[in-house]
Amino acid sequence: MRQKIRRHPHLYEANARIFLKRISERYGRELTLAAIPDEEWQVIDRRGFDLVWLMGVWQRSPSARREALLDVNLRREYDEALPGWTEGDITGSPYAVHSYVIDSALGSEGDLMELRSRLNHLGLGLVLDFVPNHLALDHPWVSSRPDRFVQGDEADVATHHDWFFSPDGKKHLAHGRDPNFAPWTDTAQLNFFSSELRQALVEELLQIATVADGVRCDMALLALNGVFEQVWGGVLKDHARLVTEFWADAIGAVRRQHPDFIFLAEAYWGLERELQEMGFDFTYDKPFYDRLRFSSPADIHKYLGDKNIRHERGVRFIENHDEPRSRVVLGRERCLAAAVVLATVPGLRLFQDGQLEGLRIHLPVQLVREPRETADSEITRFYDRLLTVCNAPTFHEGEWVLLEATMAWEGNHSHQNLLAWSWCSGSQLMTVIINYSADRSQGRLVLPIGLEEAGGVALQDEIGGETYMRDANELRSQGLYVDLGPWRAHILNLANDRPLCPSNIS
Repeated sequence: MRQKIRRHPHLYEANARIFLKRISERYGRELTLAAIPDEEWQVIDRRGFDLVWLMGVWQRSPSARREALLDVNLRREYDEALPGWTEGDITGSPYAVHSYVIDSALGSEGDLMELRSRLNHLGLGLVLDFVPNHLALDHPWVSSRPDRFVQGDEADVATHHDWFFSPDGKKHLAHGRDPNFAPWTDTAQLNFFSSELRQALVEELLQIATVADGVRCDMALLALNGVFEQVWGGVLKDHARLVTEFWADAIGAVRRQHPDFIFLAEAYWGLERELQEMGFDFTYDKPFYDRLRFSSPADIHKYLGDKNIRHERGVRFIENHDEPRSRVVLGRERCLAAAVVLATVPGLRLFQDGQLEGLRIHLPVQLVREPRETADSEITRFYDRLLTVCNAPTFHEGEWVLLEATMAWEGNHSHQNLLAWSWCSGSQLMTVIINYSADRSQGRLVLPIGLEEAGGVALQDEIGGETYMRDANELRSQGLYVDLGPWRAHILNLANDRPLCPSNIS
């Protein structure tokens, strides 16, 4: 039985097909997920992860595969990611689910339950996908229960012909759609104004909860009443609306049987808090990612200081299967600075398979073979050290305090490049300082503790290994002086033989 996850957990995302193929090649034989040797999971456990998200375990769709082979834009992506690819390297998107049973390429019935049991024994939880908005266009329900899908009439098809497909030459079913993009032509759009459809999805969730510890819900926001009305209200003009929200009902139903089941939402458009209030434990924090990628340190600091945001409920990431590799878009030095931010802010901290090795190639989710890439040993060593440090209880049980850098001397405004915060727990204070810029920067920081003693104070840098001696009087009167090179960081450990952290620190 899995223990309840700690606060600010670490999640490891892996593409199930790619991950399994790599391990099978390493061992020289075809493996199933349940047959992966324990040593492979122990590596993830030793790095301090709490959860493993195996992306794409469900049965793939033959029709979605045909779409994936015909799509010109996708073929261009395959060329870039895997030159010389063949049709055997392509499968349907994992987000066009044909059935919520394990794909035969990964194992057979019972393998997920066995895998979960083995992961739980190591203290790891298993997270799987749930795709609420749509199913594959050849899902059995398309023929057996077309009433569960959005259907248009001839006028709708004439106005928006690319929104619909006809599985039988008579009915016009809609493709899944985000209003900001073209329809997903390998999918069929579910109708959230149907109470019967909602109950069927709850039953799917309850079944998933017997083999997993949590779900990452793809495009969860599209199932909200207001969003669904905005996207499909014009097509469903004669359909009665439901009063209750799908997510509140579904999460409640699952939690009545599985109280500790974890719900993660892919969420955008400022709807994160609404989903949290319906029961989601964590929601994507895309604004955090965007600020690390595009904004100034001052803007990042302002965002982290916004008390209207439930930072502890955010899913933090600097890459995932939808985004390009952090090593590429941020550059080698900056991606390590961003990794320190990611690993030390409140919230669920997501790391993608290959990120810890500095891999550069972003794979379309339809590919089931990866190119040969050489790991960057320096990046791997950095992540190993960072994850070891951030596995300490202080980063999970402690209280987080955002710090404000001030000028080191008059006229030196480089302090604006510094991001800083502390984690305080009992007699230990961990202070994180990142120069999130390409310029050497200096500043001073007032630590969120009382230093009553006089004399020297030892600050151990857990990243670089150095020990810095500072005068207690100077720390009290002027603050901690910091001088960091471009994209460099400190994680300074100040331990004491008596409590450092006041009870009102937050």
